[in-house]
Amino acid sequence: MTVPGIDWPALITWMGRNVPDAGEPLSVSLISGGRSNLTYLIEARDRRLVLRRPPLGHVLPTAHDMRREWRVISALSGTPVPVPSPIAFCADESVIGAPFYLMGYVEGAAVRTREELSSPSPAQTRRLSERLAEVLAAIHAVDYREVGLGDFGRPEGYLARQLERWGQQWERSKTADLPEYDRLVERLRERLPAASDSTLVHGDYRLDNTLIRFGEPIEIMAVVDWEMSTLGDPLADLGLTLTYWHDQGDEERARIPVAGDVTVAPGFMNAAEFAAHYAKVSGRDISDLGFYVAFGNFKLAVIVEGIHARFRQGKTVGEGFDRIGSAVPTLISRAHRMLDQP
Repeated sequence: MTVPGIDWPALITWMGRNVPDAGEPLSVSLISGGRSNLTYLIEARDRRLVLRRPPLGHVLPTAHDMRREWRVISALSGTPVPVPSPIAFCADESVIGAPFYLMGYVEGAAVRTREELSSPSPAQTRRLSERLAEVLAAIHAVDYREVGLGDFGRPEGYLARQLERWGQQWERSKTADLPEYDRLVERLRERLPAASDSTLVHGDYRLDNTLIRFGEPIEIMAVVDWEMSTLGDPLADLGLTLTYWHDQGDEERARIPVAGDVTVAPGFMNAAEFAAHYAKVSGRDISDLGFYVAFGNFKLAVIVEGIHARFRQGKTVGEGFDRIGSAVPTLISRAHRMLDQP
């Protein structure tokens, strides 16, 4: 069996030693891959498992940290935040060529497009957008010290470090010089909040990083893709979620090929309604939200540039990467417009 990123015979041997209760591994298939960590479904004789490993090819330092993902889903297991069950972690790169971990399979769908939401009524779709805000608030409400994540990050100075870190990522990945990017970094640096709350943050929170159970009631069964989680400012999570948001009539946003168009489905909250519901259930002040959305656009521009760099090297797995580079200047422009608002 040949699957990109997997040494199947070596994985079978490793699972026999480390996950014997799963039974004999029968098959492996790619669920999603290329833009972020690669995700595979493993069919074993007694249960289904999911494997996560870093992307192929160009991987930036500190990005795609499997141990970090593993640690956070292990800590959140049993909390109000829904996550897949942690099964086993492997740091030995000789097994499949990279660190990886196994988690339990969750019956649920990752939804990116309106078509994938075909069956719910507008009322159910609205409830789904409410749940998305409520689960984000639940993440930020976790007592991270109590669940063993007290040393998971350094909350003080989080945004300043994020600006520096993503700036370094940009320099390593950039495929062209963009003066408007340099100007954006300076504007963000000047607007950094003097102080902020400190919580667990997901780092890439959006609907297609959750698994949804359709039905009555519609529900988010698990939050996945924790590779960029840390301790920091919760409004940075909210700002990035809204960066992914596509409101009705925003044709510019429609041309940015990330996160799909699910938020324009009938019944879905618009960005302002989503932010207001988050503020209501979390009790947080969102009066400076424009800065955080600008910061989200900056961060997403750097992420997209990294994906574009991997595509140019022929190191992506999957389809739809040929247009992604054009989104970078658009995201930078949108960030400037957010900072221009009074």
